[in-house]
Amino acid sequence: MTRATGAKAPEKVPLTRHDRVAQGKAARAAVPRASHAEFDPGPDRPDPLSMLEMEDKGRVQELVPIRYGRMVASPFAYYRGAALPMASDLAHTPNSGLTVQCCGDAHLSNFGLFGSPERRLVFDINDFDETLPGPWEWDIKRLATSMEIAGRNNDFTAKTRRKIVLATVAAYRRAMREFADRSSLAVWYAHLDMADIRERLDPKLHKTQRKGFDRAAAKAQSKDHLGTLSRFAGLVDGEPRIIAQPPLVVPVAELLEPGTDAAEITRQMSVLLRNYRSSLEPERRMLFDQYRFTDLARKVVGVGSVGTRSWMILMLGDDARDPLFLQAKEAGPSALEEFTKPSEFDNAGQRVVVGQRLMQAVSDIFLGWVRVKEGLDGRMRDFYVRQLRDWKGSATIETMPSAGMELYGELCGWTLARAHARTGDRIAIAAYLGAGDVFDQAVREFADTCADQNERDHAALVKAIDRGRMRAAPGL
Repeated sequence: MTRATGAKAPEKVPLTRHDRVAQGKAARAAVPRASHAEFDPGPDRPDPLSMLEMEDKGRVQELVPIRYGRMVASPFAYYRGAALPMASDLAHTPNSGLTVQCCGDAHLSNFGLFGSPERRLVFDINDFDETLPGPWEWDIKRLATSMEIAGRNNDFTAKTRRKIVLATVAAYRRAMREFADRSSLAVWYAHLDMADIRERLDPKLHKTQRKGFDRAAAKAQSKDHLGTLSRFAGLVDGEPRIIAQPPLVVPVAELLEPGTDAAEITRQMSVLLRNYRSSLEPERRMLFDQYRFTDLARKVVGVGSVGTRSWMILMLGDDARDPLFLQAKEAGPSALEEFTKPSEFDNAGQRVVVGQRLMQAVSDIFLGWVRVKEGLDGRMRDFYVRQLRDWKGSATIETMPSAGMELYGELCGWTLARAHARTGDRIAIAAYLGAGDVFDQAVREFADTCADQNERDHAALVKAIDRGRMRAAPGL
């Protein structure tokens, strides 16, 4: 008996470079670059505070006031936590129809330094909670708007802010055109390490600013697992245990219902860690197997993420001089999913990990995912896992001088273009952008108008807190 095979699917014929350039220019004709200046939410714009409240429903309710305490601090802090409202706004703006793997939350504070597996400091995007395929324009507009808002937060003049935003978008456009002329392998290997960054900074920064950058790099390298151990742990019965720093760090023993067997939590963690282990590459599993679970605590992180479940996991190797700290962070649907297509991955943690591996030049060796079928609250949840504080460094935006912010914007623009060039049609996007600054000017105008709206949204949050609609716990 023979088995029916059906019709053979036609093979996809790759487009030539000429075809891809033509595709980009056709998109430019259909969606003019100048149209990206448009930002007109209109009277039917969904209430951003209602969208934030909708996100709160699945979060740890006792932590939600910390979220709003952080967001209410300034319009810039509000913007960091408002990825969903901006995704809603971006969904009504023009886009070329060219898709990439989006970060989904590409504001300037989600870029920074971290350690590569080869123990080099590299600069890259470092937050992928919202990553999903989508229009490339959404990421660059969120980045550009964050530069405008940060400039306002630092009391820069309108002329200075305009220069910063234009430099950021121009760096993205020029880098995309540069990547369009490279081979696919060359694009995949491209990265920014300390030598590359210093080469870009040295001609433009004075001596004091360069020293400040070197101090930031040295500080990032000091954030290793032993340093994390000394900051968050102490000895209990001769073995390291995470010390409570409520409400930001709470050991799991203090979250358990009375009468709960702590040994049962250890057993559950062993099962979960085995499941997480299966998401690692074989050689990473061998390394992971040299550590044993020691302690677990809930840790509050970020701004927009506050209230989602984030755990710090302490593991030990041979002794207390060989600690490994992991962070297991809850992953839910991307903020973009309502406005694009649902993720192809059933596990939201896997969505984050795959997106991160696609966009980053190098990724954490312990990056993986796990599904918790029955957690402390009895519900199924997805998590992604990575190292905690391993050579991680971020810029202090609030004290950054204007020249430093302009250069930082250029680094972010180049890095975002590199990530998009890896995952989208870099040749078509480069052809769409062109050699002139039409797109740069349009996005600068968009960023200015969007920043105005962000200030109004922040003021609405202040009013909602004052009237008791939302509770805020500032200073945490």
